[in-house]
Amino acid sequence: MTKGTKFAWIGKNLWCKRVNKIPPLDLTRQYQQIDAEVERAVLEVLRSGRYIGGAAVAALEEQLAGYIGTSHGIACNSGTDALYLALRAFDIGPGDEVITTPFTFIATSEAIAMAGATPVFIDIDASFNLDVSQVEAAISDRAKAIIPVHLFGRPAAMTQLMEIANRHNLLVIEDCAQATAAEWSGQKVGSIGHVGCFSFFPTKNLGGCGDGGAVTTNDGAIAAKIRMLKEHGMTQRYCHEATGINSRLDALQAVILSIKLQHLDRWNQGRSQVARRYQDLLSAVPGIQLPQAPTEGKAVWNQYTIRIQSQPEENRRDRVRNQLQELGISSMVYYPIPLHLQPVYRDLGYSAGQLPIAEQAAKEVLSLPMFPELSSEEQQQVVYGLKDCLAAE
Repeated sequence: MTKGTKFAWIGKNLWCKRVNKIPPLDLTRQYQQIDAEVERAVLEVLRSGRYIGGAAVAALEEQLAGYIGTSHGIACNSGTDALYLALRAFDIGPGDEVITTPFTFIATSEAIAMAGATPVFIDIDASFNLDVSQVEAAISDRAKAIIPVHLFGRPAAMTQLMEIANRHNLLVIEDCAQATAAEWSGQKVGSIGHVGCFSFFPTKNLGGCGDGGAVTTNDGAIAAKIRMLKEHGMTQRYCHEATGINSRLDALQAVILSIKLQHLDRWNQGRSQVARRYQDLLSAVPGIQLPQAPTEGKAVWNQYTIRIQSQPEENRRDRVRNQLQELGISSMVYYPIPLHLQPVYRDLGYSAGQLPIAEQAAKEVLSLPMFPELSSEEQQQVVYGLKDCLAAE
């Protein structure tokens, strides 16, 4: 050891450079890179007196559409609203079914229910995304759309999915909340389906300093309808053509996101580097399953999610997570209860064992600390700690 360097024991005779407690995400490090630019832009907005809409929001919409590769970008106040507005714009509602994954945040199915439609859940595959091979069996005469979720920053298998959708005249609404800048077959997610829906929640790859969202599309008529619906159903002031909602992005978030968008590729490269280090450090560790990069496309690693392999009745993952927490290493579980088993969907008639891959994943997944600024020393501490916790099992 180098004289004067502080080291910490983390078990089984493993040592690493002592670091502070490791959070799952540290947004303060990202902000330190852009603080002066952001503060200057925010002050300009505050001094302008224009806090909703205006040039700042219009600029972000244009920049986002250009970045994703679509003709239109429409900002709104959350990723949940983005999904809801897309469904409403396509007149999806009561009596309709929307096929989606049970292994995601509830906002995906929540938006379907809010529109009055019924979510139809199909199982996932090893990528944590919906198993495209099961889609056609789930299509009924009530099916109107498919919502694939590009979970953890990994794109779903969009080529096959679009072929199925086109064959059955179904709409594809991409849930890109965790995958801004991910690609499938050379196209960014959000430009492949009929619309793409994005979240700018602070934990996302492109995250604001509050809530925010957007829809991208190449369909001008759908873009216009979303703009109408998100402004209380207005096409002109105080003339309401539909029952809409209030879903506007504020100018403060818009200028912050415009600045962050300029850094997104670099930050995503940092995430990829962190993921590669995890792959190298964990490749020979028994008892876990590592996430794999897509064979056709590019992941952006919103999360680095491993599986702590266990028998059906074990809670091994939870024990390992608790032990990591005692070592100062925070981790997250996305998601402990698949959507088809959530109490709110009891009336849909799903039962335990019906979607076994999603159900087993919910018992095994563990998301390790992941953000571009995570240092190699911190990663070593995470890995050494994880190895020790696994060995103690």
